[in-house]
Amino acid sequence: MSAPISSAGPAARGAGDDRDRPPPARFAYDLPTWKEITHLLVNLPVSLIGFVYVVSVLSVGAALTVTVVGLPLLAFGLAGARLLGRLERKRARALLGVRIDEPSPLPMGRTKGWLNRFWLMLKDPVGWRTVLYDFIRLPWGVLTFSVTLVSLLVLWPVLPFIARGLTNVDRALVRGLLSPSDELERRIAELESDRGVVVDTAAADLRRIERDLHDGAQARLVNLAMGLGLAKEKLLEDPDTAAEMVAEAHGEVKLALQELRDLARGIHPAVLTDRGLDAALSSVASRCTVPVKVTADLPARPAEAIEGIAYFTVSELLQNVSKHSGARSASVDVWRADDRLMLQVVDDGRGGASLDGGTGMRGLAERLGAVDGLFVVDSPPGGPTTVTAELPWRDRTPAPGGAAVPHGRR
Repeated sequence: MSAPISSAGPAARGAGDDRDRPPPARFAYDLPTWKEITHLLVNLPVSLIGFVYVVSVLSVGAALTVTVVGLPLLAFGLAGARLLGRLERKRARALLGVRIDEPSPLPMGRTKGWLNRFWLMLKDPVGWRTVLYDFIRLPWGVLTFSVTLVSLLVLWPVLPFIARGLTNVDRALVRGLLSPSDELERRIAELESDRGVVVDTAAADLRRIERDLHDGAQARLVNLAMGLGLAKEKLLEDPDTAAEMVAEAHGEVKLALQELRDLARGIHPAVLTDRGLDAALSSVASRCTVPVKVTADLPARPAEAIEGIAYFTVSELLQNVSKHSGARSASVDVWRADDRLMLQVVDDGRGGASLDGGTGMRGLAERLGAVDGLFVVDSPPGGPTTVTAELPWRDRTPAPGGAAVPHGRR
């Protein structure tokens, strides 16, 4: 069976994971070794530039703090230190393979007044840690440049091992001083990324609704109005033809109403609001082209947003079962595990589904990742396919008036 394919959102990506580990050092001079040697030789000029910048900014800014321009100069100096930190992260990423998340930018747009903005820049922890990094790097840059240059000429057989030891110190410095401030800082970056996914998803849903209205119900209603207008003109001249036209218009009304019902069900089905996730998923399963067994074990109804995402996730997965799987049967299981809402859709089809196979699965993974969810696909060639989704459980908000929203009946 193939290994599961998962998408856990940005929260699963952190600095210093297993992907950052370089291959083991060896006597041969391969590409990673030459990159490390290059990094150590470049340390001296880069650390010299950073040290001169930091000393100049701090000394001049501190000396002028008694004047009006002192604090602004120091604030802009810290902003410049942020840029130096970004360049160092790029250098570490290119030559050392260290992947460090970029710190979130300062919220200047949400800060009113120049004094508040200067104060925000002055207390920026990212800028101050970059200043510390550049200040202590000069002696280390001199040491690494000298040792690497001498070893390249004298100790070249064991230079790969020396370079690995020295660059491991560089990796630790970059991770310790140039990574985002703390878990909160990383969380802010994740939420900013998730917000973009949510906005894009909402825009795509609005375009779909607009397209369905324009091409479906709106077109039928226009034809209906034209047909009724012609029937009105023929009502006195040719009553039989007018009656036939009215009958056709009546059929168009039924079709338009059905399309509007389908569109409303696609936005938020009434059965989900009235009876809960169990009944709504049973309704979706009844429209699937293969027999589907639905099992829901929920002690209560989750929050409306979580319930809606769970419904549309299962709905799209069952559509994939109908269109692409070639399955003879499928099952849907929904349950609560601690603070998570668990969904699992299994079919006995041909398998081979993956997050890279199309935009459908990838879109579901992104949508769940935007709310701290998890999406795992296990679909070896030949089947079966098992898709597991997790959503954070949030309790349902009481209805207006203090009464709790009734639980959906099983």
